[in-house]
Parts: sequence; structure tokens; C-alpha cells
Amino acid sequence: MNTPSINVLGYTGQNSQFVVKTSNTDLRITPSATQYVPQTPNPYEYILAGFAGCINALGHAVAKEFGIVLKSLQVEIKGSMTPEPDVRPGFDKIEITLRPAAAAPLDVLQQWMEEVQFRSPVYDTLVNNTPVSLNLYKEYSAVN
Repeated sequence: MNTPSINVLGYTGQNSQFVVKTSNTDLRITPSATQYVPQTPNPYEYILAGFAGCINALGHAVAKEFGIVLKSLQVEIKGSMTPEPDVRPGFDKIEITLRPAAAAPLDVLQQWMEEVQFRSPVYDTLVNNTPVSLNLYKEYSAVN
């Protein structure tokens, strides 16, 4: 049985941007969270974007398993950076807000959210080092 792997190749490009080649795209990353380069996310934004993408994919898959008709899912993630310069840089706290557009009752959506959290490999990776809080807002509805 082959173990799936994810491979990326990164190199420094123009303007000291770090360019990462994935299987089907190139990502351009600003060198740090404190340096601004137009139209390029910093590494921390990429971490949160990947986290949101994982939650989105799992959210839809788990909703289908639970029989929830999920019209849309909004995932907002806020990461607070460690303020002390002498401490290892990174997130001090991560807050996730899920806004599913679904007619399911709140208790079913809470079970759905807990299952998404349980299955997320990105959540598992980050939660071992960073406190993560997960919030659910039932009031969200998709804009057509």
C-alpha cells in the first residue's frame, strides 16, 4: 500500500519572494508577516488559508454524511501572533468561526462541527501547539 505524500518545492524569486510550486500551481509568499509585498500573502496567512480550505472540504463531506443540505459554508479564521520578541514566533491563539447556510437544527450543526474538528488533520497539527477555539453561527445565509 502506497502512503500518500504531498510535495512542494520552494525557492526565492524576484523581490525576495518565496515561490512554492505545488502539483498544480505556484504560490508566492511574502518573506515575513512584518514585510509587505503587494498581492502576496505571508506564510501565516497561507497556514490559515490551508486550515480554512481543509475545514471547508471536510465540512461539506461531513454534512453529506449527516444528511445536512449545506448550501454554503463561510469559514473565518483569526490568528493572534505571539507578542513577545524573545518567544518562539507563531500563533498565540487561533479562533475559527463557521457560518453554515443550512436548515439543520443547532444541535445537529454542533455535532457536525465537532466531527469536522475531530477529522481535520490540520486542526490536529495546529492544536498540539496552539490553543484553537471553534465557534458556530447559525444565522448565516448564502447570498444568491
